[in-house]
Amino acid sequence: MQITFESRDVDGSQLRDLAVERVRFALRRQTALVPHAKVQFSDVNGPRGGVDKRCQVELKTDSAGTVVIASLARDWRTALDRSLIRASRVLTRSLQRIQKPTRGRAARLALDS
Repeated sequence: MQITFESRDVDGSQLRDLAVERVRFALRRQTALVPHAKVQFSDVNGPRGGVDKRCQVELKTDSAGTVVIASLARDWRTALDRSLIRASRVLTRSLQRIQKPTRGRAARLALDS
């Protein structure tokens, strides 16, 4: 998996290694399905503070398309973790939708069509 990291903020760019490590850990079971991941950090309010750290995770897959998730938090680590949790959940759900049902009534309906 190729991971691209972008940050316009100096504090955010210091977390590059941590972000890459967290992406690899969060997607360790889906590595074969996600050839490219992109993590972007941005500070929405600038130096004013508050809930303004934004993390956007973009996962590109061959079968499920592209999944883009963004979250806001007070600090970079929390924003990254929230984005990765949601991205992993959405990716799993979208991959399950693509697979054909194998049992029950839904499988019989899929075979008939």
